[in-house]
Amino acid sequence: MTTEQTEALIGMTVVVAILVLLALPSALGVIRDRRIDRQIREAQEAREERGSRTAREDQKSSSRSTVPSTATWYAEGRRSKKLVSS
Repeated sequence: MTTEQTEALIGMTVVVAILVLLALPSALGVIRDRRIDRQIREAQEAREERGSRTAREDQKSSSRSTVPSTATWYAEGRRSKKLVSS
């Protein structure tokens, strides 16, 4: 091997090493995201299985009181002010 070939080999090795260093964080991020997506999917499937078993119980318990939201409270206040000023 001549000196030029050795320098070319070293140069290619350095370029490949830099490419690996740049691509490695992205590859690790993709792997991590897929693992998290799989965990989320498994949790949703487990929740759906539990939900289908307790859905009948939830439908029976409709006697709990409901509290109006802040938007409803604000809108009712505005309506009453308009009626008073008319």
